[in-house]
Amino acid sequence: MILRARILDRSLIELNSMRGWQLQYSVIRPLIIKLMSKRALMLIAIASFILAVACDPRPEGFSGEATILETLDIEHQIGADASNEMPTIDLTWKSQTVSSGDNLSMLAQRAGLSAQEVYLISRSKQGKSLRNLFPDEIIRFAINSKNGDLVEMQYEKSPLEIYTFTAQGNRFLSKKILREPEIITSYREGQIDQSLYLAGKKAQLPDKTVMELANIFGWDIDFVFDIRAGDSFALLFEEQYIDGQHLGTGNILAASFTNRNKTYNAVRYKDSNGQTSYYTPDGLSMRKAFLRTPLDIFRISSGFNLRRKHPIHKKIKAHRGVDYAAPTGTPVYASGDGRVLEAGYSRANGNYIFIQHGQTYTTKYLHLSRKSVRTGQTVKQRQVIGKVGATGYATGPHLHYEFLVNGVHRNPRTVSLPKANPIPEAEKERFSVVVTTLFDQLAKNRQADKLAMQAMDTE
Repeated sequence: MILRARILDRSLIELNSMRGWQLQYSVIRPLIIKLMSKRALMLIAIASFILAVACDPRPEGFSGEATILETLDIEHQIGADASNEMPTIDLTWKSQTVSSGDNLSMLAQRAGLSAQEVYLISRSKQGKSLRNLFPDEIIRFAINSKNGDLVEMQYEKSPLEIYTFTAQGNRFLSKKILREPEIITSYREGQIDQSLYLAGKKAQLPDKTVMELANIFGWDIDFVFDIRAGDSFALLFEEQYIDGQHLGTGNILAASFTNRNKTYNAVRYKDSNGQTSYYTPDGLSMRKAFLRTPLDIFRISSGFNLRRKHPIHKKIKAHRGVDYAAPTGTPVYASGDGRVLEAGYSRANGNYIFIQHGQTYTTKYLHLSRKSVRTGQTVKQRQVIGKVGATGYATGPHLHYEFLVNGVHRNPRTVSLPKANPIPEAEKERFSVVVTTLFDQLAKNRQADKLAMQAMDTE
């Protein structure tokens, strides 16, 4: 208010000094101060200056430079005054954790918000992200403490994916924020006493990483039948953090597994086309053209036996495949890329699927509870093609799996599986650098752990 009066005083004095102006300064000054806004006062000041220049000769000693400096100072003061008078909003934050069955309307109601606000949020650009909420996700509401209006809403789908909804008039502006985690490389090693799973737990590896380790070496090692006490492993893998919070583990970068005194090594490599796979240090693919077993959870209830006594017919009848006992509904994978030769039902086989892999190989899957593919369909390795069941001639839920080479049945557990393609020639130099770096790091960590154990033993 003081600044407004100063500007007005100067303006009226300059106007009053002009020929033809007879203003009753003392009378109108209080009224104008009361009525005029800052913007109007500024305009008056500017107008009075222009008129003064146009109508009166410059007084002696007048300095345009000094006037400019003074004007700039006035503008600065006005800005400062305006900022000091900006209204502030007192916000109250209310956080809601999504429970099973919750939706946005229920969460907003618990926070004391209106249905209109929920509607406006759902109509925003990112509103569709709120259609499917999952347990343990977090939604925060910023509420104006004075009138109860929603100012902002934050939807934390994960620590790395956050959506914001900000009120602007009769709508909400929305934004999707993706955060990049900090990735560090960690090292673990372990020795097997009973199983890979228990050894992984002892080494403080999450189940996800243990399963990935088994998948990497699963073409060379049967983790059900080949594992022995004394087998060991070592690996480098990614761990993800954000704001110091551990989010979980990422990819295995390099790994070594010793089974029955034979060591297998694998390294993760992304080629120039962005394709990622695991290779031996020599550039041979760890991946084979076929999975050794077409399901993850099983026990062998009947092996490949050309003179087996049939459990139902009680006669000697060749068992040209392997029976994998597993709970009904267990996913069954295509063991390799190919085309569905037949997908049907018969009294003996129940629900069955036959897949042709090129000209040489055929795989068969019998007694399924359901089929997920149709005849003529193209499938990829490890694609779910059906579920374990007990249809047809079956005494319990299991998968009967057959492997044929040029039309001749072979034991799926022992047949030599063709390898996938090796590292292309053009990638070998770059691949060699990656291999050297990662395995040097693996060796250094292994040596450091060995020295640490020796130090503990001597204490």
